[in-house]
Amino acid sequence: MLYDALIAPFTEFEFMRRALAAVIVLALGGAPIGVFLMLRRMSLVGDAMAHAILPGAAIGFLVSGLNLFAMTTGGLIAGFMVAILAGVVARNTELKEDASLATFYLTSLALGVTIVSIKGTNIDLLHVLFGDILAMDDPTLLVIAFNTTVTLVVLAVIYRPLVIECVDPVFLRTVSRAGAPAHLAFLALVVVNLVNGFHALGTLLAVGLMILPAGIARFWSRDITGMICIAVISAMVSGYLGLVLSFQTKVPSGPAIILVAAALYVVSVLFGNVSGLVRQMFPAPHLEA
Repeated sequence: MLYDALIAPFTEFEFMRRALAAVIVLALGGAPIGVFLMLRRMSLVGDAMAHAILPGAAIGFLVSGLNLFAMTTGGLIAGFMVAILAGVVARNTELKEDASLATFYLTSLALGVTIVSIKGTNIDLLHVLFGDILAMDDPTLLVIAFNTTVTLVVLAVIYRPLVIECVDPVFLRTVSRAGAPAHLAFLALVVVNLVNGFHALGTLLAVGLMILPAGIARFWSRDITGMICIAVISAMVSGYLGLVLSFQTKVPSGPAIILVAAALYVVSVLFGNVSGLVRQMFPAPHLEA
């Protein structure tokens, strides 16, 4: 019975194996980025950037239909443009960066939906907004794997300044000039991984496998390395159980994955050994002198 529910879908159907591979790759690249977004208090920035890639992907769709190269290129260009424009507006006006990003992401979302609606059908719009990881093909999987490889390599290069900036940005600016390049490289990685998530989960849920696993990890570890490992594992588990839930029920695969991650987050909030609610209600006894 357990075999039929948990393993058989992946042994019998190639599209399930391909979807599982995509989830694993997304977890490896996106979850570490999500941890740094959370530590840098940029979680909502990640959500805004996820919507920002939509107009570029939509223009690619308008020109070439559901073409992988066109939509990926368009999404990357749009994401980088919104990040740059929001930064320029925030630095040269009295508008804060979060408000600037909110303005751009709302505009981007409306523009992207309009562009897709001009050429496509409601099915195309749903595909762009919510994705369809079960329809993952080999070229898309290879693109996601390549982007994840680039993410891990760049993240390894900028890891130390990123960690220091999370802990003490003033110290980093005092002893090194690596802070600004590391920040720009990090924003580029955010866009790349949001484009990855877009292909699998759509623009509305792309950020889900970045932020929710990071939130889960925060309740189980205080160490950054530990948080990254827990985030990656929880993202993989969420993806696997979400695919199983989708296969056994009528729940779409993308929302199923995010709902499982949300359930793990609730469990972590309640029972996590780092500031979990139950832990705070019943603290462990301390040794008395």
